[in-house]
Amino acid sequence: MRLKLISISLIAYALVLSLVAPALAQEGEARVIDEVVAQVDNDVITLSMVKREMKEAITSLQQEGKSATEAANQINSRQPEIIASLINEQLLLHKGKELGLNEEVESEVNARMLAVAKQQSIKTLDELRKVMKESGFDYDTVRQTMRTELMKQAVLSRDVDAKIFYGLSEKELKDYFESHKDKFKKPESLTLSEIFLSLAGKSEAEVKAKADQLIAQARGGADFAQLAVANSERLGQDGKPVAPQTKGLVGAFQLPDLRDNILEAVKNVKAGGVTEPIRSDEGYQILHVDERVPGSDAPVFNENRIRETITSERADKARVEYMDRLRKDAYIKVAESYRAAVMPFLNTSSTAPATSSNGTQAPAASAEKRSEKSGNKPKK
Repeated sequence: MRLKLISISLIAYALVLSLVAPALAQEGEARVIDEVVAQVDNDVITLSMVKREMKEAITSLQQEGKSATEAANQINSRQPEIIASLINEQLLLHKGKELGLNEEVESEVNARMLAVAKQQSIKTLDELRKVMKESGFDYDTVRQTMRTELMKQAVLSRDVDAKIFYGLSEKELKDYFESHKDKFKKPESLTLSEIFLSLAGKSEAEVKAKADQLIAQARGGADFAQLAVANSERLGQDGKPVAPQTKGLVGAFQLPDLRDNILEAVKNVKAGGVTEPIRSDEGYQILHVDERVPGSDAPVFNENRIRETITSERADKARVEYMDRLRKDAYIKVAESYRAAVMPFLNTSSTAPATSSNGTQAPAASAEKRSEKSGNKPKK
């Protein structure tokens, strides 16, 4: 699918930090008797699970600048939507197990956790567990959160998006191209190299000062490839700097494929020039524009790009319908005290998908009615 130019270091590190923070500090809360909010096949969604999800959402909004009161009011009003999202989450986890994705997902979790460890110069997952514990982070909670998110993504990608992408006929591709030629003009492309400076273990002022110094040297005529070899801290899968092999080269990219912040940074930089330092969660990135290739107004038939475009256009609706089918085939029962508020979010596939606090879509279907009607109850 479409690639975006990003800091190649470790997306996983930012992901773990974003996932782990809300999972902390469960201590000190008054313990209450739990209750079942909904049953999904053989699993249940409890009030404590809902409260935990809501607490994470409130923390996330506070990190975005909202006051504690504003965040709590916003999330409390969305409790039914969050319950619907958790129902959908359970269905996707069940489907992932049915599709045999557990091993694949677990392997990806291990790879991402190892990448985090390497980024922090930690050699093993056992050592990472110890360091996280000392820092107040629960290693197992982080893994479980990552595992859940990766499983949901894997199911939707494998069972929905991929079927659209690979299911398109040659006629469909040609017909779409003929009626949307304006979308397939050849865009301008860039070849980019980078110097990446990590923030790990260093003050931001120190790293920013070094980035400014390197930019001044590059603009003063120093060879960017040599600067990259000597200074770039981007690590490979082996935990070693990649610049001695790549000379800082990242690759060639079409402008529409660049992330917005990267596009903004390079838009006025001529071939041979360097950007201002680009801040990311992991550090600072300096990009060198090795080459700019002008675009063309003549449309170009590129099968892969056409498949991507059509898939992107159809995926949202297809995911809504997919969740509708999953609910239809499942046994779902929402507790009486929550039913009236939750069911509108699980009602008809013709409505727009609801979105939970963590971004999970909650496409609708008359799940409870169908499940109870069909007698599709869980096994005892």
